[in-house]
Amino acid sequence: MPDLVAELRSAGGRGRPPRRVLGLKSRTVTRTLSALLLACASLLSAQTRKPSQPVSPSKLISVKVTGSNRYPPDQIIAATGLQPGQTVSEDDFKSVTRRLGETGAFSDVAYTFQFGPEGMKLALQVTDSNPFVPVRFENFVWLSDQDLFEKLRTRVPLFQGQLPVTGDLADQVSEALQVLAIELELHGRVDYLRAGPEDGPMEAFEFSITGQPISVRKIGFSGASPAELPALEAAARQLSGQDYSRSRLMTQAEKTFLPVFLARGYLKASVATPQPKVAEETPEETFVDVTFLITPGSQYKVTGVQLSGYKDVFPVEKLRELIHLQPGQPANAVQANQDVEALKKLYGTRGYMGIQIRPLPEIHDGDSTVRYVFQFQEGSIYKMGDLEVRGLDSKATERMVAAWRLLAGETYDSGYPRLFLDSISGQYPADQWKITVHETPEDQEKVVDVSLHFDPRR
Repeated sequence: MPDLVAELRSAGGRGRPPRRVLGLKSRTVTRTLSALLLACASLLSAQTRKPSQPVSPSKLISVKVTGSNRYPPDQIIAATGLQPGQTVSEDDFKSVTRRLGETGAFSDVAYTFQFGPEGMKLALQVTDSNPFVPVRFENFVWLSDQDLFEKLRTRVPLFQGQLPVTGDLADQVSEALQVLAIELELHGRVDYLRAGPEDGPMEAFEFSITGQPISVRKIGFSGASPAELPALEAAARQLSGQDYSRSRLMTQAEKTFLPVFLARGYLKASVATPQPKVAEETPEETFVDVTFLITPGSQYKVTGVQLSGYKDVFPVEKLRELIHLQPGQPANAVQANQDVEALKKLYGTRGYMGIQIRPLPEIHDGDSTVRYVFQFQEGSIYKMGDLEVRGLDSKATERMVAAWRLLAGETYDSGYPRLFLDSISGQYPADQWKITVHETPEDQEKVVDVSLHFDPRR
């Protein structure tokens, strides 16, 4: 029986037409040349016709995979579902090629096979796709991440903790998690979100289970010293009783836990992903205890503070009065940011509404010291723009506009709105009225539009 060689290429659903190459082994030079000419003719006509004699089903002898830098061959072979010894046909190879392309893991998939008396040998040539993004398990608290990864790998061979942004591999993971939830006797539905900024690239797949209420019972800390524990525990109280969501807890931890260390000079402190443990479970709800691993790192002390880029708008002594970092003391990064806001507020009184001030730390790990450089970019002076009053009748609105002394076109003073509110406090006392000020700088025209909102308290 002559050997038959065939090839099919698929580009992840691009719909390329199949290409088949036929070649016959020969015992003579003349017949070999004829076979080569026949093969060339087949190449030219492959996209418009199929061979007249389809390959009969036969035993699969082997599968070989090349071309991937992301996946080892055994993972891709497992994803095909093919095993040596089973009876296969070319339709099976086409189906495997199509399924691999539909996962989104590969931008191109091609196969060739050899057909002989003993059976078929399949060779797959793949090209990895990009980009891939991480996977996050939001509230699958019954298993650790490592256990989840191992169980998913047995069900979805191409899963490695990251997924392609296109294709159906994420759906395969979601279906595998749903089966796992049923095995754990959970009464919820598994789904996922594509996480990322509204106008930015996708950052991660977030898998979660809904319909199975999960609440935070207690929060603990690992790696923190006794000196920081009281402040951490106080910050953690507001998180108890919330629905468990890993990303939400992580966001709140960075806002409430990290500042405890940044204020004490631990400039490289980090908080690891929260680790949940099921503490109590009822048919209606699951309660978890959550542990945060904190790595404080070294405590840095200030060696000096330098101001750079400022002009003569204010005396340098006045600027330094608003900076509380002291040489020899732990570097309080939280206070440094508060000092920046105080400096911006000062500059706002002179119309510098677009000023940028950055406290840049020059860290020296050798002796755990830091020198701060406050960089100033003062920008342009803004003028007063339009004034809008909301929440009052027409006559009261006219009185407020007439009482407002900062006129359009004058240099804007960010401290004036507070002075204005103080001047009308007798007419609109704070226990009866809530008055909010909205400042809207217009960077193109360099003006600030102000809106006063009067809301009666009920």
